[in-house]
Amino acid sequence: MNETRTIGEVARLAHVSVRTLRHYDAVGLLRPSARSAAGYRLYDRADLERLQQVLGYRELGFRLTDIRRVMNDPAFDRRRALEEQRDLLAARGRRLDALRAAVERTLQAIEKGTTMTADDMFEVFGDFDPRDHEAEVRERWGDSDAYAETARRTAAYAKEDWRTIKAEADEIAADFVAALDDGLAPDAAAVQAIVERHWRHLERWFSTPTAAIFAGLGDLYVSDPRFTRTIDAARPGLAAYRRAAMRQYAARRGA
Repeated sequence: MNETRTIGEVARLAHVSVRTLRHYDAVGLLRPSARSAAGYRLYDRADLERLQQVLGYRELGFRLTDIRRVMNDPAFDRRRALEEQRDLLAARGRRLDALRAAVERTLQAIEKGTTMTADDMFEVFGDFDPRDHEAEVRERWGDSDAYAETARRTAAYAKEDWRTIKAEADEIAADFVAALDDGLAPDAAAVQAIVERHWRHLERWFSTPTAAIFAGLGDLYVSDPRFTRTIDAARPGLAAYRRAAMRQYAARRGA
């Protein structure tokens, strides 16, 4: 017999609010399999398994619309999706471990009364400086509205902003690596969800790209040896994989 639980019981079990579960139902993300005679939502084992998957994606930063698209895809495979989540969470865990270690070193320096060098303090964040690429961006894209908007917004960014930008970009890159390792096709729903996050990342921090510019950025990953070398350092073939995925996404947007 398949045991069912009320919405309140599920909320307590999953450590979410009843309001959240109602919202998931309203947007078609998690609809309970049954209703009581009085019309109350009842969740069975399959519903709980789906909720576990949803919360895993939420922890990874996926938007609800992306989660719904991935999980409602006819090709969705629960086991493979859980394996993907495991790998993505592991990648995030490694980054958090590095950050935790950096904080610990800083605390030790404070306790010992020593001063850390600037390089030591920010080593974990890498050495990306967008100004190094300004001339090339202007040459490739010209003084377009997108370039002007990007230049205006980035001029106001402080070091903390750039660290946040890099952290987001690193998470997206790690997710691409996991997808490639899992053998997912560039047009797979889970991969396209990662590309969507890449698009939103550019939109949030720089400017809204056109589909053509976004596809062109993917081409740059392969045509420019510097980009290819950097991206493929994580996994051989990753640059080409990301380009193919970005082309698929751009095509849907009308490139």
